Amino acid sequence: MTIEVVALFGILFALLAGGVWIGLTLALTATLLLAMFRSIPLDKLLPQYAWNILTTQELLALPLFILMGELLFRTRLSRSLFQGLAPWAGLLPGRLLHVNVIGCTIFAAISGSSAATTQVIGRMSLNELLRRGYSRDIAIGSLAGAGTLGFLIPPSNIMIIYGVLGDVSILKLFTAGVLPGLLLAATFMGWVMLHTTLKPSMVPETEAKLSQVPWGERFAALKDLAPALFLIACVLGSMYGGLATPSEAAAVGVLGAGLVAWAQGSMSQQVMRDVLIGSVVTCSMIALIVLGASILGNAAAFLGIPQAVAAFVKGLGLSPFMLIVVLIIFYLILGCFLDGFSMIVMTLPIVLPIVKGAGFDEIWFGIFLVLAVEMAQITPPVGFNLFVIQGLTEDGLGYIARVTMPYLMIMVGFVLLLTLWPGIVTILPRVLYG
Repeated sequence: MTIEVVALFGILFALLAGGVWIGLTLALTATLLLAMFRSIPLDKLLPQYAWNILTTQELLALPLFILMGELLFRTRLSRSLFQGLAPWAGLLPGRLLHVNVIGCTIFAAISGSSAATTQVIGRMSLNELLRRGYSRDIAIGSLAGAGTLGFLIPPSNIMIIYGVLGDVSILKLFTAGVLPGLLLAATFMGWVMLHTTLKPSMVPETEAKLSQVPWGERFAALKDLAPALFLIACVLGSMYGGLATPSEAAAVGVLGAGLVAWAQGSMSQQVMRDVLIGSVVTCSMIALIVLGASILGNAAAFLGIPQAVAAFVKGLGLSPFMLIVVLIIFYLILGCFLDGFSMIVMTLPIVLPIVKGAGFDEIWFGIFLVLAVEMAQITPPVGFNLFVIQGLTEDGLGYIARVTMPYLMIMVGFVLLLTLWPGIVTILPRVLYG
């Protein structure tokens, strides 16, 4: 290891331990490294870095998707989803527990945010499930696990960050996330069916009547899914139909979310004020992190740090599969202390050259990173989805983490599956875009 690498990690962790904001930590680390090891005009170089990253056109989609998520959070979309899905979920073992998974899958295709997906679906489904007598453990666990799909199923805020920082096509990333996202949702549903079959007491006996709902009522309930399907058509339909770029599709989504909120009578002066303030606060936080990450990435490349770390890892003689196993463990540990955005921006300049050198496709690695962030969302003590559910239920973080553990293990196994069969990720982008 070179002195630059030691200095990088030493300064980085010293600033984090001192409680400095993550965005400022990244920028200060880069500035100190350049000042220590290179004699260059930082007063001219750093503003240029800032201008280059913050004026990236692809980054425009991020604040628009955040604005759309804020709008949807204040609509009655969760109630509509529950009413539309309940008659159909009643056909499956586990009954209405599947509303958590299917509802999160549908909302993930609208919002791009894991926390927003968990909050919107959980706000309606948890109270209803607990009122009906479903097991608290599996109701909370399935919501926490399925809520992470908000990052994997496009559109995804995390994919936008990775695409911008890694110079990877965001549209290809969105496309690559579709099949793994649907398969992971199906895996969660499979676990719910297996778990409730082995422990029938988790589902109240009175819910057996849901399987006898007339088919006419089931088809009539589909009208309640119309707002969500309309928004999916606005965002994904315009993008994959070739009518809009990801940034333009985000703008279409904001317009669609505004129309849904207006149609449901959710628009008011106070709501608009809350939406705008929430969007500005979130966007400012993310912009600072992205800016700091860009400066650190450029500084690290300038000092040859990624190459030095890559040479060190190569010297360990790890097989590609073992490299992924090591990275899973690394990100699980990191997820105990950092949020998903911070994990990506801190590690990407170092890790991306290593995995590309090991022969992994950068689109595939983007999906791997998204799954790593999803695992961090339900990893204590700072798993953000755990805090969201704690706010909904007032249960302890330890209890929520315990009932969510099966879904975390499913995700670890799913990542290993994608490592053995990477075509699950790459087949759609290859077929559609070559």
